[in-house]
Amino acid sequence: MSVGETLRETFAVYRAHAGVLLPLAFWLFLISAVAEALTLHVLALFWLAPVVGLTVVTLYQGTVVRLVQDLQDGHRDSSVQDLMRSVLPVFWPLLGAAFVVAFGVIGGLVLLVAPGLYLLAMWAVVAPVIVVERCRVFDGLGRSRQLVRGNGWPVLGAVLVGFLIGAVASLGLSHLAEAIFDGEIVHLVFRVLAQTLAAPIAALIASVLYFRLLEIHARRPATPAADDLPPRLPTGLAEGSVPQQPGDGLG
Repeated sequence: MSVGETLRETFAVYRAHAGVLLPLAFWLFLISAVAEALTLHVLALFWLAPVVGLTVVTLYQGTVVRLVQDLQDGHRDSSVQDLMRSVLPVFWPLLGAAFVVAFGVIGGLVLLVAPGLYLLAMWAVVAPVIVVERCRVFDGLGRSRQLVRGNGWPVLGAVLVGFLIGAVASLGLSHLAEAIFDGEIVHLVFRVLAQTLAAPIAALIASVLYFRLLEIHARRPATPAADDLPPRLPTGLAEGSVPQQPGDGLG
């Protein structure tokens, strides 16, 4: 696995299916931005904006995973509505995993940078794992770690480069809007546009990484289970020799 190949495939899917990825992101993040604006001055509802934001991100990422899964045969067969509906059965495990990853990675970065980066790499494909394999939260975290093991550096590199690209694009558009236009509504719309452009990158990288890691693991030779190994000979007994029976000795 290489970072460059992962990013090339990510942006190839982005360009080919921007007509699906961008409108969906715009409307979902518009809902999140409106919820944030409405609760900004209501102290009792301060918790609502981050919850809605994480819910929107979770639903969007799950839909993108389904899109990339649908493209594995070379073309898209499902509508956007079908893709979103297919995420609903695993929405709660997906949301739970999003909370765990957010707390784990942010906590690791705050305390010590290295643990946060480690968790970011090991849990990079937990969303695709839960969506495709339909497992529970902690099973999904363990499965993600299993898939990433042995490819941690290229996985971390792809995730970080994708984050930087998305952050630069998002911040650039937001600052441009603040420099040119006035008014809270205009700024809100441009912030949503910035999120719309950036959101597909992270979701696509996670999805592309998942299916690439599946291919890598499928090509690896299977390690024989303990029951499949030949029985070990007793210590000191040469291979091919016959154990001496009682009474075989002279005298």
